[in-house]
Amino acid sequence: MPVQVTRRRSTGTRLLALLAVGTLLNGGVAAADQRVRSDQPVNPLVGKMTLDEKLSFVHWTVTFSGPFSVGYLPGVPRLGIPEIRAADGPAGIRLNQGTAAALPAPVALASSFDDELAKSYGAAMGRDGRALGQDLVMGPMMNTIRVPQAGRNYETFSEDPLVSSRTAAAEIQGIQGQGLMATAKHFAENNQEDNRETVDVKVDEQALHEIELPAFQSAAKAGVSSIMCAYNKVNGTPSCGNAALLNDVLRTQWDFKGWVMSDWMATHSTDSITKGLDQELGIDWSGSVNGSVPGGKYFGEPLKKAVQEGRIPMAALDTAVSRIVTQLQRFGLVGANPPARPARDTAGAAKVAQQVAEDGAVLLRNKGGALPLTGDAAKSIAVIGPTAKDPKVSGLGSAHVEPDAATAPLDTIRARAGAGAVTYATGEELAGSALPKDALSPAFAGGTVLQPGTVGPIYNGTLTVPEDGDYRLAVRVTGGAATVQLDGGAPIQAGEAFGKLTSAPVRLTAGAHKLAISGQTTGTKPLTLDLSWVTPQAAEAAIDQAVTAAKGARTAVVFAFDDGAEGADRTSLALPGRQAELISRVSKANPNTVVVLNTGSAVKMPWLDSTAAVLDMWYPGESGAQATTALLFGDANPSGRLTQTFPVDENSTPVAGDPKRYPGVDNEETYSEGIYVGYRWYDKNKVQPLFPFGHGLSYTSFEYSAPSAVPAGDGYDVSFTLRNSGQRAGKEVAQVYLGASPEVKAPQADKALAGYAKVELAPGQSRRVTVHVAGQQLKYWNSATHGWSTGAGTRPVYVGSSSTSLPLQTKVVVPSS
Repeated sequence: MPVQVTRRRSTGTRLLALLAVGTLLNGGVAAADQRVRSDQPVNPLVGKMTLDEKLSFVHWTVTFSGPFSVGYLPGVPRLGIPEIRAADGPAGIRLNQGTAAALPAPVALASSFDDELAKSYGAAMGRDGRALGQDLVMGPMMNTIRVPQAGRNYETFSEDPLVSSRTAAAEIQGIQGQGLMATAKHFAENNQEDNRETVDVKVDEQALHEIELPAFQSAAKAGVSSIMCAYNKVNGTPSCGNAALLNDVLRTQWDFKGWVMSDWMATHSTDSITKGLDQELGIDWSGSVNGSVPGGKYFGEPLKKAVQEGRIPMAALDTAVSRIVTQLQRFGLVGANPPARPARDTAGAAKVAQQVAEDGAVLLRNKGGALPLTGDAAKSIAVIGPTAKDPKVSGLGSAHVEPDAATAPLDTIRARAGAGAVTYATGEELAGSALPKDALSPAFAGGTVLQPGTVGPIYNGTLTVPEDGDYRLAVRVTGGAATVQLDGGAPIQAGEAFGKLTSAPVRLTAGAHKLAISGQTTGTKPLTLDLSWVTPQAAEAAIDQAVTAAKGARTAVVFAFDDGAEGADRTSLALPGRQAELISRVSKANPNTVVVLNTGSAVKMPWLDSTAAVLDMWYPGESGAQATTALLFGDANPSGRLTQTFPVDENSTPVAGDPKRYPGVDNEETYSEGIYVGYRWYDKNKVQPLFPFGHGLSYTSFEYSAPSAVPAGDGYDVSFTLRNSGQRAGKEVAQVYLGASPEVKAPQADKALAGYAKVELAPGQSRRVTVHVAGQQLKYWNSATHGWSTGAGTRPVYVGSSSTSLPLQTKVVVPSS
């Protein structure tokens, strides 16, 4: 019988290639933000370069000397251009070897609805990157959250273009203000991981410009140094060779002056350099001989030959190199005296990480004021769940950051609650025990399985299972990466980019199953690999122990998690493994059960009504334990709001019910929902979500009154009175939505977020709040004229705390432009 893999991880060529190198760098600090004018000639330095020197800028390579890096450019020392190193992002500086400041997932940052905090987040990353020898970080990511189960939702910001635009611009300002170049990714429509390398996204012109592109335009306006194009095709043309996107939109419409790099191995042809692509990211290791480092697959020797033969004009190469070199000059990296690198500020980064984790956490449910924990409820606590003891810091894949330090929530809760107040039970066993000797044929002892500098098969045999049931297969890997497959099914990836332990839930039938393991080392260390498993009996015993602990306590706090990862979408919105059963049984045993989610995106909650409270901490970064404890005990007040709608289940989403919409059919996917993404779709189709966009509770309460709207600049100022009517200080995310224009025949949302403000008030305090609605928010993309048009007429304006809680209404009269 075939194995049923209930949680899939597959990263394709990109992560395996990244794991073959490292991540650390050398370079300089930013000078003044001076952008090159479109009428300026090719950078004079380019004219002094040889052909080989020019080519060295348009494809990243690697080096095995000095700090490790994802990408390396050798520079031209004789012209004062140093070597340049690039790191992965976007949740901190991702290193293959070593640690860095692990910041909360970007979705947590966006959930704070706080532009100033986004600048601080970016600044912490920028300083850390510069101090660690980096010159560029590949982030932020700003693709639309379209598919609730998409594997990289945790890396991006929102289903709403305004939230994504504001968060991206602020973060980029923070990163680049520290002298680290930022890269906005992935341009465009890289909104899922399944089949991402070959899928052709069919999206109409209006949806493209209104939903996906605004965040990238915001990044361009913020002066981002570079933009990374995506794997997928857009309307039939690969993103990284799409002149309509890279030349017409990015450079002509937006006047972008930075450079465009491809995603890893996402370049499709040498002539892409004439279509707006400046630089190839990725190394074709298939051409490596005896460990040599090959050049770019398309922008290396093939481009050199094409230029020499006149098939690619030298001017195209000169333009690409000029864009790159000009950005290096802008950031002070060229010349004899580059600015000194700062020292690391680990304490400062940890402080920012905690603030983002606290302000981005979303209190989803709080029945009867179960939180914060006070009185007797705080004196007898059963803490349950593996991520309470081994903290879930970040998601998986190329954004996985190994933190400088990360305390366990169990320890911070014990310290806060006092001696003897806390008991612990794992609830969901992840590692289990070693496989019995007779379970594997031939035998497999584990340990060192590959010597340094090698890649290839590790094991081929059979795994014999004594009975049907839900198991976990646990894989520990050091020194490289490994891929595990059962019965030829979806691969399970393990290695540095996937944390200390990969624990994959699998449904197995009694009998023998084919087991294949392959791997590769990443440097000078051998690859070690050890297997263990959690049997159905061990899983059941862990739940029983958790139930017993819950019965003996006044409060049960269950930590639950998912594993968002690059390379594969989640196969369902359920919590992986037996966590749903665990929560249900614990909450039945103790009605005062609080669930803390360490998740990257929406999850379904069949257990919701049986719980007292649900606090979504996302992947909270290295200070997540401190932030979680502060929120649980009321030392901090939750103020995060959802930047994505949480559906009831997989069958009640904008992409459900039609495989052409997701995941695609025959490598083609149609965005037939058009502009109706996220809450726009739920409104239009009158579908009740589990939690709406903008939702989030507080330990205090807020009242809205007295709305008004007056013209201001090219838009309107919407004002209202906001009052903290509760007993605690707190922050409210006041949201302003704009209704449809009666004069527009093109598709329109019933209402769309047009502005927001985060307001902090003391108990009883009132404030007159003004939210500016920019003129751009009054416009729609006119597919007939291929440009923006104003949605004129009398339009309703709504004010409140979420897309479904809007107690105030006023109106604006928008004149025709």
